[in-house]
Parts: sequence; C-alpha cells; structure tokens
Amino acid sequence: MANAEYKNWLAATSLPSYLHSQLEELGKDEAWINDAFGTDISFGTAGMRGLLEPGTNRINVVTIGRVTAGLAELMKQAGDAAKKAGVVISYDSRYYSRDFAELAARILGHEGIKVYLFDSLRPTPELSFAIRYLKTYAGIMITASHNAKQYNGYKIYGEDGGQMPPEKAAIVQNAALSIKDQLNIPTSSLPELADAKLLQWVGEDVDQAYLEALKSINVNHEMIAKSAPNMKIVYTPVHGTGKMIYERAFKQGGFTNVTIVPSQAILNPEFPTTIKPNPEYRDVFDAGVELANEIGADFIVATDPDADRLGACVRKPDGNFQVLTGNQIATLISNYLLVNLKESGKLESDYEIVTSVVSSSLPLKIAKSYGIQTKQVLTGFKYIGEEIDHLEKDHAGKFLMGFEESYGYLFKTFNRDKDAMQGALMFFEVAAYYASRNMSVFDGLQEIWQKYGTSCEITKAIEMPGLDGVAKMKQIMEELREKPFTELNGHKVVGYEDYLLQVKHHDGQEEALVGFPKSDVLRFFFDDDTWLALRPSGTEPVIKAYVGTISASYDEAEKLAEDYQATLAKSLGLGK
Repeated sequence: MANAEYKNWLAATSLPSYLHSQLEELGKDEAWINDAFGTDISFGTAGMRGLLEPGTNRINVVTIGRVTAGLAELMKQAGDAAKKAGVVISYDSRYYSRDFAELAARILGHEGIKVYLFDSLRPTPELSFAIRYLKTYAGIMITASHNAKQYNGYKIYGEDGGQMPPEKAAIVQNAALSIKDQLNIPTSSLPELADAKLLQWVGEDVDQAYLEALKSINVNHEMIAKSAPNMKIVYTPVHGTGKMIYERAFKQGGFTNVTIVPSQAILNPEFPTTIKPNPEYRDVFDAGVELANEIGADFIVATDPDADRLGACVRKPDGNFQVLTGNQIATLISNYLLVNLKESGKLESDYEIVTSVVSSSLPLKIAKSYGIQTKQVLTGFKYIGEEIDHLEKDHAGKFLMGFEESYGYLFKTFNRDKDAMQGALMFFEVAAYYASRNMSVFDGLQEIWQKYGTSCEITKAIEMPGLDGVAKMKQIMEELREKPFTELNGHKVVGYEDYLLQVKHHDGQEEALVGFPKSDVLRFFFDDDTWLALRPSGTEPVIKAYVGTISASYDEAEKLAEDYQATLAKSLGLGK
C-alpha cells in the first residue's frame, strides 16, 4: 500500500517541483516510504503537526489541502450562514507557512466560503481573537508552535476562538480522508476570490482591536507607573510572530524600557540561534542573557514562534540566570493576582483558577488559602476554554486565570487559546510588584515557597518516532492499565486515576472518575505527596511523563523529581 501510494505521488503532475525532488531522494529508503506513506497523519482537536516532507503522514500541500477540503465540507453541512461567516487564516514564520495559508484560502474560497487572510504573519492568540472579533465560523493557524525547523502544522479553531471540538474535528478528518483525488483538490486564485468578494485581507484593523483588548490585562496601573520606568526588560520573539505586536502591546501597558534581542528578532525559519525554539530550554535564552548582562536587566522573556507560549529567565542573587518553569511562572502570577485582589478589596469567593491535571498543584493551594474556586481539566487549552464558557453561561463564577505547565497562560477571555502577549504583560506586572518592594522575581518565588511549601515539577518527553513508536506508546499504556504501579522510587502508590477508563482508585477502593471526557492519561499519587502522570502526546510521537514533588528545599524537591523520572524510565524499559 505504501509503495503504491508513493508511486502515485511520484507520477503526479500537480505537485510542486521541490516535493518531486524530495520524493526521488527520500524514496531511496524503503523504511522512509513505509513511514511517510504507511498511514495518514493524525488530525485531532489540536490539529496536525509533522515533518515538512512528501507523504500522507507528513505536512505538505496535499495533507494541508485535504484537511482544508474537509473543513469546507463541514461548513457546507453547516449551511449558508457558516459559509458566509467564513474562515480567518493566519500563519507563522516557518517554511511554507504563507504558501499553506494561501492554499487554504484558495480551496475554501473555491467552495464559496468567505475567507479573511492576514496580510502577513501574526500570533496564534491574535488568530483566536480575530475569530471572535470578525465573528467567523472557524479559523486556521499554520504553525508547528515550538517544534524544530523541520516541522510545520495546521490548527483549526471553532467560532468561540477555541480549538475545534472533537465531534467537528472528526467530521473534518473523515471528510478529508474520503476525498478520492487528494492530489488534485480544486482551487481558485486569490485575485479571482478578491473579485468575487470571497477574500478579504486583514491586518492592522485586527491588530488595533487586539491591542485595545490587551489594555485590559494589567490590574494595578498606578504601581506599574511607579516601578516600570526603572525596570530593564529583555524580550525575544525567537524569530517568530511576537515581533509583529510586542512593541505596541508592551508600550501601551506602561512597559517602555524593553530591548529586543537583535539576533532573534529576524524572521528566520531556520531558527538559527537555538536547537528548538521552545522557551522552556536554556539555549533559547543565551543571546538574551548576554544582552541582559550588557544593559543590566534582571530578567528576559521569550515567546515561541507563534507567540502562544511564554518563557522567562530571571537573575539570581549570585548574578547567574535561571530559566523558570511554566509552573513557576503560573505560581508567581496567580499569587500576585490574589494578593492584588485582596489588597484592593476586590477578592470574592467566586473567582476561579483553571489548570490541567498535569500542572502544578501549588497555585491551587494558594488559591485555596484565599478561598477562591479551582478547577482541573484535561491537557489542552480547549478544555480551559470550555470551562470559561461554563462560568459565563451558567453564571458559575468569574474566570481569574487559566494555565498549563507547558508555558500557556490566559487572563482575559477575548480570545480562547493561550496567549503569550497576555502572559508577558502580566509577568511584567509581577516584576514591577516585586520591584516596588525592592525584591527581584527570584526573591518573590522564594517568598512564596517559604509560605506555601517548595514544589518542583519536571516533564520529560519520551520520544517514540515512526509507525512502531505509535504501537509502543499504546503498548506501554495498555500494560500499565493491566498492571498499574504499586510503588516507585521506594514509595507506595496511595491512589491512581485512569482518564480513559474513567475510574479512580484510592486505598484499594474503585469509584467512577466524573467530570472529564475520556482521554489516554494515567495519574499516580504516592505516599510522599509526589504525583506522576503519563500521557501520549496528541501532536508529537512522544509520551509525556510528568512528576511533581514537594520537599523542604528546591534542590531536594528537584533531586526527588529527577529520581522519580529516572526510575520511571527504567521501569518502562526505556533506559536508566
């Protein structure tokens, strides 16, 4: 089957010449053919992401085209109102991102669907905002987020600005795979669509509206006005879309003393200054640290290429810099927001903080001490968006903050995906708050730990590439369900939760796990207050392993977390 499909592509006249060249070169390897053509690239509520190569299991004009045609079919089923409302499309700085965005516009427009196409690259959160602002039926973002340069991807958003719900995503996927001639999907040219008034270019008009909405993020403008002018901030967009909006967003928030990292302000799809443009990695901050030392700045913030994830690196008392984890950033921000609400007399019990089941429990502990609501959801910001809808529609509470350990934050609901611009503005305010108390951000984190306890969370991505990798991931999860851990790292399991089978166990008793959709996630709890979770990724060939520990000091908590991760890997037969 794989060889037949490969030969079909090789004979196709509709493919661009660079894909033909890749087919001829890569096709010399039988194993590559089996992997690239042996299956269809997975598409779910998080979209699809893969290597930029030919093949049905890759990202290219064919796989982008067929999913877009699947979206067109969904919209035709939804009726003329959906087609008239249309789709807004944005893209990042990766190879072929603009080409894919224009291809999607040409396919949708050919089916009589109105298209709003950004005139140049824009952040994912602005795309989410644009859906709500323009009142479109859907949105498309061409991006591979924080993946390496060899990747690209495709996200579909629903009319609420959140990632498309599972039932609609399934319709898109099934319609895409049912297309008979995937190599020749009909299109119209952009000029033809413009003449037919089916294409509208957008850009500065949406920028202005998004910037206006961003003015609502910061909460203590008086404090910012006093402290921010004395703060020196280093910012890096890591060769991506944050460059398009950062200067105006930060300036209007009162943060004018911001210096961008020159080498990382170049929109380069090679991401030459880092191995992987992910703000959780130290090498992303190397150029920023050098600049910070030159100008005397005490922290650096980074946004990934599509500017939905925010990372930060802060100076310690010894003068060296430390990269904060996503959980630590969330801890700092949640603590500050609650302190501010209490000091301003605005603290009410129906505020709610929402996070994922694999994120730190420390912000929830802080929230509990202030008497506000908390909610844990499955991984994926779409679930945080669903909780926002519940709070608003059912008048069940007021959304204060949503976060995921993977460097995603949201504070205001004018968009429904994680937003690094919102995150940066709020992190700057946290820094201003500690500066007003003659403290650094690092000092602030130590203060929180002294009050609430020291925690450390470590996430490992266990890579399992190839078709056999998918089978291996499935096997690991099945074996753990048949024979769950009873102890690990010398500590007993006191309970575990299975989000696929929808059951939880505690002290030998089993009961239903309610309030969550089915998901392939296992979470274990140990007698030393450590928790561990395993989750196959929906966008990468990896199993995510999460560990959270509590100890008297951070060094002890970190060592304990590392020991658990090492023991886990060994127990799964994946090394020491």
